[in-house]
Amino acid sequence: MTGAPDVSTRTATSDDLAVVVELVRTAVEEKRQQKGGEMWARRERRPDPRAPELLAALEDPDREVVVGEIDGVVVGYGLVHTEVLDDGGVLGVVNDIYVDPGARSVGVGEAMMEHLLAWCRDKGCFGVDSLALPGDRATKNFFESFGLVARAIVVHRPLAT
Repeated sequence: MTGAPDVSTRTATSDDLAVVVELVRTAVEEKRQQKGGEMWARRERRPDPRAPELLAALEDPDREVVVGEIDGVVVGYGLVHTEVLDDGGVLGVVNDIYVDPGARSVGVGEAMMEHLLAWCRDKGCFGVDSLALPGDRATKNFFESFGLVARAIVVHRPLAT
């Protein structure tokens, strides 16, 4: 009889770069297929992920890259950074949180989110923002389970060219 999988998180290291780059690519393609995903891919996503950019994030004290593991195998990643606002307050911004579809529903995403929230608290953040695409009920529900709620709605209309 097998028990529940061993879910854990840790700060990513340079040894994780190859798997995180691949997870980023997979996450972008998954999100691109959702309502609003093409515009998100054009405006909000980072450029094509490359190891040097992720390595810079690992070395930046104002960013945290977390990996989520099942039984010691990396199956997810998250990325958060701090943003100092005009009033001097520090906001945490979760840019990415993604779990391989085959590893979902066992608590990896939740463990990574707790890791990112703890990092934000340690950095003195007064709050945390992230983004969920319209119609992505699973992501919306995930964030709401951590107390994140919509505070703005971005609307868009494509124009014929």
